[in-house]
Amino acid sequence: MQLVKPFLKWPGGKFRLLDRILYHLPQGERLIEPFVGSGAVFLNASFKEFCIYDSSPDLIGLFQVLQQEGEFFIKICQTFFTTRYNNANTYYTLRTIFNHSIHPFERAVLFLYLNRHSFNGLVRYNSMGLFNVPFGRYNNPYFPKKEMEAFLKKMKETSITFAVCDFRDAFKNLYPGDVVYCDPPYLPLSNTSNFTTYSGTVFSYDDQKDLANLAYKASEQGIPVVLSNHDTPVTRELYSMAKIDCFSVQRFISCNGKDRRAAPELMAIFT
Repeated sequence: MQLVKPFLKWPGGKFRLLDRILYHLPQGERLIEPFVGSGAVFLNASFKEFCIYDSSPDLIGLFQVLQQEGEFFIKICQTFFTTRYNNANTYYTLRTIFNHSIHPFERAVLFLYLNRHSFNGLVRYNSMGLFNVPFGRYNNPYFPKKEMEAFLKKMKETSITFAVCDFRDAFKNLYPGDVVYCDPPYLPLSNTSNFTTYSGTVFSYDDQKDLANLAYKASEQGIPVVLSNHDTPVTRELYSMAKIDCFSVQRFISCNGKDRRAAPELMAIFT
């Protein structure tokens, strides 16, 4: 099976780990993803229904607009991927417009533009909720037309619901035949590292603990849950009731994107 690539750049995206993730996902009728990110997993998973959640309104808003507007939305987005828009002045002007826009279509177009033109494809907001990633200075940012069309094809072939919600709410309406995959912000690898910020807020240890408890409770009710995270003593303790698959992932860690190191990761399978 040829894998479908997501159309968004996304730090921590799971495209390179799809073979491992799909291997661990049990068969079922419906897949629930409380932390969808770029969407790499659901795009390549075989279920009849999908409930796709995230706490990022801009991410879910983009998916919803693409779902509703289809090819027209893709054509509008493509107009922003020319040399006219690939400079710092234009980038910061459009970033300001994005930060003050209340129109879902406009925000979706600009969110994709920012994602593909910003530094390292980061998605980051300041304490006021304003997108603040600097210009990336790429020679020719790639427009993901075929990836967006593949996304549309997936939506036409299956039943997909997108919604903004906290992961705790995503666990409230689970039924027999459901499968849950969670890719939360990862726990720090060391005590000196900071907890990951997510949608402008910190995803804390208490959040990690709540997620692990919800996964265990769901599995006790016959709903399998698969989680990804760093492999640390803390995650081993949090996921002590799950089967663990540990491995290393090559990851860029420097700001210039040239320093790759192996990071220990795991998948926790609650069944």
